[in-house]
Amino acid sequence: MMKQALIVDDLPDAAGMLCEVVMSAFQDIVCICASDVASACAQLKDVAPDLALVDLELPDGNGTQIIAELNRRHPRCVSVVASIFNDDLHLFPALAAGAQGYIMKDQPRDMLVRQLRGIVEGQPPLSPIIARRLLQHFRSESANSDLQQLTPREREILALLARAMRTAEVSERLGISSFTVSDHVKNIYRKLNISSRAEAALKAKNMGLI
Repeated sequence: MMKQALIVDDLPDAAGMLCEVVMSAFQDIVCICASDVASACAQLKDVAPDLALVDLELPDGNGTQIIAELNRRHPRCVSVVASIFNDDLHLFPALAAGAQGYIMKDQPRDMLVRQLRGIVEGQPPLSPIIARRLLQHFRSESANSDLQQLTPREREILALLARAMRTAEVSERLGISSFTVSDHVKNIYRKLNISSRAEAALKAKNMGLI
């Protein structure tokens, strides 16, 4: 049950808006506000919030400092970034510090309320643009890992397969035997854990080979 929420934002209007959103999401919750890192960390000596909405760009530091302190003092608190920034330089350090959610303050209020209410059902509060960014990041990480498994020749052959070239055409294009091409294809399929040309084409696209 959400009883207390810590709102950290140096802009009074933004802090007020976030407080209204929290009170709309959780009945009878009490909001405690702070405008910078120092005052927020001072509050944590006497207050054990169930929820914290933390801005990142604060006058005396970064909100990740507060999130780290929350995790140390009150590990059961759900720490959520409330920001206007959706770039990697803000997103990933916040998650690394222990943020359990990341919402954009410029969203409609009813959307913010729904995202916070999802906490009760175990859903991490993530704005759609943040969720997409995370998916793109991990797809990119996976593609880079796949790419590193292949030799330069295997990458070359995979790119040609993705262009719907047959084994004989790849053989002629590269000046190697069909048997050699087939051996490379077998290795590519094994390394990438795929079994069809359609999957090979998708992998090649994700890896930026076509």
